[in-house]
Amino acid sequence: MRLSGRSFVLLVAVVAIVLVYATGQIAPADTPFQAQMRVWLAARATGIATLVLLTLQVLIGLVLSHPTNQTTWKLSKRFFPWHENVLVFIAALLLAHVVTIVVDPFAGVGLGGALLPGLSEYRSAPVALGTLGMYALAVTAVSARYTRLLPAGVWLKLHRLSLVVLILSWLHGLLAGTDSDALRPLYVVSMALVLAAGAHRYWVIRRERVSARQAASPRPAPAAALPTVPAAIPIPVPSGGDR
Repeated sequence: MRLSGRSFVLLVAVVAIVLVYATGQIAPADTPFQAQMRVWLAARATGIATLVLLTLQVLIGLVLSHPTNQTTWKLSKRFFPWHENVLVFIAALLLAHVVTIVVDPFAGVGLGGALLPGLSEYRSAPVALGTLGMYALAVTAVSARYTRLLPAGVWLKLHRLSLVVLILSWLHGLLAGTDSDALRPLYVVSMALVLAAGAHRYWVIRRERVSARQAASPRPAPAAALPTVPAAIPIPVPSGGDR
């Protein structure tokens, strides 16, 4: 089940309302500093939530593409709707993250820095990584949505950019966030889960390829039986008296 455009707009509105309420509870805008903190909290919270959902999205993709899933697990019917709809939540949170960063006058990113790599006044390189990750995510999402318009197999190659998106998001969060030290366990757990799932998938695929190669290789023919050599017949040697 895919969410419609109207549902996506409604989801973005719900995310905005939740952000306004949550940040208002954490940092009421009684002073200009607290008002600025609300925007920063909203930007950071949406960024972290986007990273968590990206991790979940990649993990679901690894499960769906796992060779054991087709034979034993058979989780495609249950997980594929999640794989589609989690992307919608990622897009909504990412949009909220970009908007709050742009409207924050103290962030030093601005609209140009958010959309064009290298134009951010604040930590230009880490912010550029986030911008590149955003565009890579857009490519994977659009190609997955309109697979029939692409040549066969192209969408799958583009879809593998999801791992690149996650790596760029890791680096962006670690290097751009001012509270990265406190959130380092989150980044470590996220990376460990994806690496473990990817390593297990690679190990199973490699094992199956080795087994298939061994089954297809010709077996050596059994050696032909050698002819039996009869035992030597003893020849009587004449004695001296017989000469």
